Amino acid sequence: MLPYYLEIYVVILGVLMLCLELFSGRRSRSKIALVGVAGLGLVIGLMIFAVPAPGEDTQYWGIYHYDQWAAFYKGLALLATLLVLVMAREFAPVFKHYTSRDEEASGIGEFYCLPVFVCAGLMWMSSAKDLVTIFVSLELVTMGFYVLVAFMRRNVGSLEAGVKYLILGALSTGFLVYGIAWTYGVSGTFSLDQLSVSLSGDDLPESAAVFAFALLMVGIGFKIAVVPFQIWVPDVYQGAAMPVTAFLSVASKAAGFIVLLRVVEPFLSVASLRDPVLYLIVFVVCATLIYGNLAAIAQKNIKRLLAYSSIAHAGFLLMALPAMGGSVTVSGPGPHASIAFYLAGYLVMTLLCFLVLTIVRVATEGEDLVALEGLGKRAPLLAFAMLVGVASLAGIPLTVGFFGKFFLFNIAIQNAMQGGLWIVVFVAVLGAATGFYYYFKIIKAMYWGTAADEGEVAEFKVGRLAMVSILVLLIAVFFFGIFPGTLLGLIQ
Repeated sequence: MLPYYLEIYVVILGVLMLCLELFSGRRSRSKIALVGVAGLGLVIGLMIFAVPAPGEDTQYWGIYHYDQWAAFYKGLALLATLLVLVMAREFAPVFKHYTSRDEEASGIGEFYCLPVFVCAGLMWMSSAKDLVTIFVSLELVTMGFYVLVAFMRRNVGSLEAGVKYLILGALSTGFLVYGIAWTYGVSGTFSLDQLSVSLSGDDLPESAAVFAFALLMVGIGFKIAVVPFQIWVPDVYQGAAMPVTAFLSVASKAAGFIVLLRVVEPFLSVASLRDPVLYLIVFVVCATLIYGNLAAIAQKNIKRLLAYSSIAHAGFLLMALPAMGGSVTVSGPGPHASIAFYLAGYLVMTLLCFLVLTIVRVATEGEDLVALEGLGKRAPLLAFAMLVGVASLAGIPLTVGFFGKFFLFNIAIQNAMQGGLWIVVFVAVLGAATGFYYYFKIIKAMYWGTAADEGEVAEFKVGRLAMVSILVLLIAVFFFGIFPGTLLGLIQ
């Protein structure tokens, strides 16, 4: 099967869901979400017939590439979208409250369709090795998120988040286009495969090339939420609906990182550009780790806490970048494999947390730590799932989050031993230690917080699909934390 059929199938699925919504009349739209879940599951199954051989890079029209990394990140996008639809189905009562109580006028059917179209853009980003293709696919994804963030039109926080995301997103797009223009002016090519060759020329204007890289970093840095391009994250995460926040946190970050990896590698492979590019990356890594972890400490709103946590995790992921370009010999999983492993683990543990938070939000109408107080007694399974999720985010052994951080620290330490960048390791250790504190605030609230009075205890309604998803994610956190080689085998 031709690999680009996967995107076509996803787009067809989205159109089919829209048609179902159009002819649903006054019937419940929940079945549209089930169609989306089943369709995305089918596309994941079809990926088996499009998996490339190890080391194979199939190209189409010079702009669409399909290799093992593209296949892996497409799988992450599909899985994340599938789970977001499960969350959206659980979150339907809140959507209806903040859009329209009338099932037909609430727009909930359209909401189920939008993540599917965004997923097609994320999959296209995974195969983009051309700056123009990267821009088009990135904007397709971003426009979908503009609508998703502001979807709850009767909620002031959602509308405010949508406006902030729109304005800052448009600003970052301008920087990205400007960076693409400068890169083309310096190298004479839009192709990332040819970029390293063009940058290796004797007549290369180094200062212009570094400036072009800095502009590209601004545009991509906005998508992956790194300092100093993270100012939109806390407010947008808090204002958006819970499933949208989860989608932004996981899928958008994963697709942004594969683009970042492909953009950074040509610049780091050129000896004359490596040092200034490296200094810029190290500054961003340290600033992101410090800001994300310290800002999370004081948060009482769970979504804001996880927003700053997401910034901190972007800093951990960036630790592997200085080892790219072939100047550092790494024993163990390389930068690409380590980042892919971490993102896969981050998807599992973050979506597990957001699934639990979605159910709690619907039942209690609260998003602060207070809403989790006494959850260990009121809903033991949900509390245990949340416990496992945050423990994995903190990097506790026997969870996938532990090995994710282990592989990244392994690269950072080896890079420091060969290149002397010990500042990255030092800041990362402090960041990881700080993470234990604010993650365990959540655990404290669940198991040591004061439960509500018996007459005020909320009833937690968990759908079968959501319960199955929680159990599968729970198993995945432990399975990949005990047998990390299984996940690495899918990557390498």
